[in-house]
Amino acid sequence: MEAGYPRYLLYGLLILGSWLVSCTLHFQFVHIYLLSSEPRSGAAVVVLRPPVPIALDATFPPAPSAIGADEDGRPSSVASSSASCEGRYVYMLDVPSRFDVLSGCVEGAPAFQDEYSMCSLLVNAGMGPVLPPATGDGSDGDTGVIPNTGWYNTYQYALEVIAHNRMRRYECLTDDPVAATAVYVPYYPALELQEHICDLNYTVRSGPSSEFLRWLSSRPQWATFGGRDHFMVAAKTSWMFRKDAAGTCGNDFLEHPESGNMTVLTYESNIWEPRDRDFAVPYPSYFHPKSAGEVAAWQDRARAAERPWLFAFTGARRANGTLVIRDRIIDSCASSSRCRLVDCSHGIEGSKTCQSPRRVVSAFAASRFCLQPRGDSFMRRSSVDAIMAGCVPVFFHEGSTFQEQYKWHHPDPDGSDRRYSVLIDADEILEGKVDIEEVLASYTDEEVAAMREEVIKMIPRFLYKDPRARFQGDMRDAFDISFDAIMGRMRRIKNGEDLG
Repeated sequence: MEAGYPRYLLYGLLILGSWLVSCTLHFQFVHIYLLSSEPRSGAAVVVLRPPVPIALDATFPPAPSAIGADEDGRPSSVASSSASCEGRYVYMLDVPSRFDVLSGCVEGAPAFQDEYSMCSLLVNAGMGPVLPPATGDGSDGDTGVIPNTGWYNTYQYALEVIAHNRMRRYECLTDDPVAATAVYVPYYPALELQEHICDLNYTVRSGPSSEFLRWLSSRPQWATFGGRDHFMVAAKTSWMFRKDAAGTCGNDFLEHPESGNMTVLTYESNIWEPRDRDFAVPYPSYFHPKSAGEVAAWQDRARAAERPWLFAFTGARRANGTLVIRDRIIDSCASSSRCRLVDCSHGIEGSKTCQSPRRVVSAFAASRFCLQPRGDSFMRRSSVDAIMAGCVPVFFHEGSTFQEQYKWHHPDPDGSDRRYSVLIDADEILEGKVDIEEVLASYTDEEVAAMREEVIKMIPRFLYKDPRARFQGDMRDAFDISFDAIMGRMRRIKNGEDLG
């Protein structure tokens, strides 16, 4: 008895130690970046990925248990046929945890106590917090037009996470890079930069992304095409990634040879340098439906919405009058009895006002035209919000128009003329040659209704579906359109075409 006691004690300690190691390994990987245990298709080897933390996404559906399975475990009919994936296979890189800017978003992390932390902003697979029900008394700016389902308080720089979640569910993922038409890079350069976007030390701003590019270009998957078959999302404007040490904010991520070889999706492209490989895609707005029925119902609401305001503007002035056209537009709106102004100029409170989806979308849904002057760059999320609300966008610079920026998503890629927007020259306004209100009032009710109908038809092309669910119905959203264009580019590259 006495001789056997140490042996039983040793067995007990071994069992306890094994349990502790298992728990440690489990919690080490539980965070928002490694988002799935979903296997990749089209390969002999299946790689299991850890699940999403409950704290970040309590409603995230279970990862598919078989290649091509839907969220309820049923095999996907699309993925069940290897022929349907011919020319569509994608290899998704495994990015080391040291490049994971969301590694601190683990269950119970203090960051979730701060509603403005990155962890809180990116819950629900990047869509953000669910919009709470309208107050009913108008204090939240809601006019009753926004339904209580399918709408989220989406962070404008969340597209990297949303796209990653969509790629995780892509039916033609493969573990064989040789069989892949394209390589997806799930790195978040915009979220990484946001942590120190205007740091006085330029090395702090540019160092992490430069280190990532060195790692990326050392991978064996890079060598065959020098990265030209790689694609990724960088959820800011192109200009924010083209800053040298003299710039006060931003870095030079897109100025490196490595990023110059890849196809990169940004919110605004350099349209004056067509050989650059960054392509503009829409900002994510607040509507993330799960079915085509939800989209059709919202389109009907947008059509039926009463629009007592001729035009609307949501935004703020810039310090020291650095954007004169914006000041002139705000003055014009504030002095008109036919303009709905949502002014974001008053410090933190003003900023909160313009970050209220119900207030912004309700204002646009009650207006015929929505003014979209340039901000720090040519593109604004507000222009996409206007489309979601069925409001005809009014641009003041050629570089802000969808024809120039969102060429993949523009409703008439063939160049046919179906008018859905208005372009007023900013210089003519500043020189006093034209008046905004007079120009917009000159359109007849029939002309406005025709433009608004074109805008409402565009809504599916500018929204991003709920990335957690299998979409019900046949509808291509902004991600589908972008992805199809990317895969077309990759096939042409693989066929030896020089795309610049």
